[in-house]
Amino acid sequence: MGVVIRPCSSYSCSNFHYAAAVTRCGAIATSASTPSLLSLKTRFASKNPKFSWSSLEYDSLAQSVKLGKNWMEYQGINEWDGLLDPLDCNLRTEIIRYGQFVEAAYRSFNFDPSSPTFAMCKYPKNSFLARSGIGKTGYRMTKNLRATCGVQLPRLIERVPSWVSMRSSWIGYVAVCQDKKEIARLGRRDVVIAYRGTATCLEWLENLRATLTNLPDQVADDQGGPNISGPMVESGFLSLYTSSTDTCPSLQDMIREEIARVLKMYGDEPLSFTITGHSLGAALATLTAYDINSTFPTAPIVTVISFGGPRVGNKSFRCLLEKSGTKILRIVNSDDLITKVPGFVIDNNDVASNQAVNVAGLPSWLQKCVAQTQWAYADVGKELRLSSKVSPYLNNINVATCHELSTYLHLVNGFVSSTCPFRATTKRALKRPAVKT
Repeated sequence: MGVVIRPCSSYSCSNFHYAAAVTRCGAIATSASTPSLLSLKTRFASKNPKFSWSSLEYDSLAQSVKLGKNWMEYQGINEWDGLLDPLDCNLRTEIIRYGQFVEAAYRSFNFDPSSPTFAMCKYPKNSFLARSGIGKTGYRMTKNLRATCGVQLPRLIERVPSWVSMRSSWIGYVAVCQDKKEIARLGRRDVVIAYRGTATCLEWLENLRATLTNLPDQVADDQGGPNISGPMVESGFLSLYTSSTDTCPSLQDMIREEIARVLKMYGDEPLSFTITGHSLGAALATLTAYDINSTFPTAPIVTVISFGGPRVGNKSFRCLLEKSGTKILRIVNSDDLITKVPGFVIDNNDVASNQAVNVAGLPSWLQKCVAQTQWAYADVGKELRLSSKVSPYLNNINVATCHELSTYLHLVNGFVSSTCPFRATTKRALKRPAVKT
């Protein structure tokens, strides 16, 4: 199955392309208090006053990309071999397209703690994608998803506002491609599961529960403690995925119910599951992908496209993901601290980097000690590594802006290759002195 990879000389360096990635990807990335897209736009515009901030519609982004019979290549069937460096044009567009589904989750979440519908979705299912402002996608939302925190505030803490102690909140959605033209363009019917990042107080508390814990179906050690050698994932992420209340089922149960329905309805046609998320949503996307493949052995290809995600599990968990056939593409900003936590990475023999990582120069004996604790993580899947520092349009970058979804999609839109890291330098990188004979 051949895939054409365009050299970086074929990429346009027009201002329109830079504006496209940022204008259409301006979600609040970490919480309601993080810098807004407006401030990011202002910095870009001051750097280049010729920017046009007119809205780029989803169909404009996708109209030139016809995947057809090669769609499985872009879903990672061959681990995106030959598509990442240089970054293939079609893959670039697909990454940004899925990022817009995450943006829709951010835009649709009610961040206002004074609102009676705080932490709920602002739009009804039948008009969700249209009202979220990402244009005509050809997809239709089929299910709202909620996550429940397993932690609760101590009873000693009284008189706190209800929004502080809210356990269940809207975390994302499932959308199924319904448009015949879009299905033909994609080469299959695609099912998207999109997750936002951390937004509520208790979700932040779950994030801090950074020790590894065994998956529910794993056996404990002889002393009844955690099985360090078995598959383990971050305690808080697993709690958010599996916890429930009397009135709200777990995110896991909602996912399984919807996937079973989709497989029953569309299982006899080419189908894909694409799970995408940012920050906390990236971690939940990884857990969701594992859960789908382990619960539905005959499920079609399951792909994760994650942005700015923290580490999720240990080396054994990574092996489970690889064995199940789960395809994961992690978009990582080298300047984003969130991608460097939690825990330590002792052995990083993943598909992204086949070499050991010495954590902060620790001696080998200390690394072995860390490896036997609940803090030894492993990166998963394939990695597309970017950097805020190479963009000529990012000024005064800080911890918050490096993690924003808008920054990630701007960097994806500009990245060309490891030797030509941003489109602004493309022409210069390609100019070579003539060889005199």
